[in-house]
Amino acid sequence: MTDPSTDLAGTDQESLWDAGAAARYDTPGEGMFAPDVLDPAVDRLAALAGRGSAVELAVGTGRVAIPLAARGVPVTGIEISRHMVARLREKVDETVLPVVVGDMATARVPGEHTLVYLVFNTIANLLTQDAQVECFRNAARHLAPGGRFVVELWVPELRALPPGRTATVWYDEPGSLGVDTYDVLHQRVVSHHVRFDDGRATVGRTPHRYVWPAELDLMARLAGLELETRHAGWAGEPFTAESRSHVSVYRRPPHPSSAS
Repeated sequence: MTDPSTDLAGTDQESLWDAGAAARYDTPGEGMFAPDVLDPAVDRLAALAGRGSAVELAVGTGRVAIPLAARGVPVTGIEISRHMVARLREKVDETVLPVVVGDMATARVPGEHTLVYLVFNTIANLLTQDAQVECFRNAARHLAPGGRFVVELWVPELRALPPGRTATVWYDEPGSLGVDTYDVLHQRVVSHHVRFDDGRATVGRTPHRYVWPAELDLMARLAGLELETRHAGWAGEPFTAESRSHVSVYRRPPHPSSAS
C-alpha cells in the first residue's frame, strides 16, 4: 500500500495554514462555529479552568479562545500560522488574547495554568508519533499540579473500510464533500475537502496522523498525566464503541511525579 500523504509529507503546518486557508477558516454561525457545537465546548472548558488560566494549543483564529476569555478565563494561545493569528487580531487585541507564535509541541507560555486544551482534532496535524508525544509533554509543562489537559479528537473510522478500500466519505452536503483516504500501514490519513461552486470543484487536502484513544492515554502517561474522564462529546455523552469522536481530560497529579 502506498502512503497517500507522501506528496504532503514535506508540507509544514505554517505553509499548510496559509492566507487562503485562514480566510476560509471562519464560518460564523455554521459548522464548527454553530452555537450547538461551540457553546458546550466553551461551557466545559470554563468549568475545568475554574478560577485559573488557560492555554490553547493551535488557537487558530480564536474560535474557542475568544468566547472562553469572554467568560472571564485568562487565555493565551499558541499558534504556528501567522496568517491565522492575523485573522484572530481582526477580532481581539493582545490585551484580550495574547498569542505565542510557534509549534504547539515546543512553544512555551510563561507561568503555570489550570487548563491546557487542544480541540477539533488538531493533535492529528502533528504527523509523527514523536511530535505528538512532545505535544503532551509540552502541555504537561504548562500545568499547575492538579491542572488538566483536554484533547478533542475523532476516532479513526477503519471499521468503515471494507477489504481493499482505502477511503471513507465523512461529509456529504449540497455543495461540499469530505473524503478521507487512509494508509493503515503508516497510520496516516489525508482529508480531502471538495467544494462545488457554479459547476466548478475546488479541492483542499490536509494530512493527519490518526491516533487511537489508548495511544493517547500512553502518551499522557509518558508526560506524567492521568486519564480523568473520556466522553463522546462536550456535553458529557457516554463514550462507547460506536462513538465517532471523544473529549478526553487528562490530569496532572497534585503531587510531583518522576516523569519528565
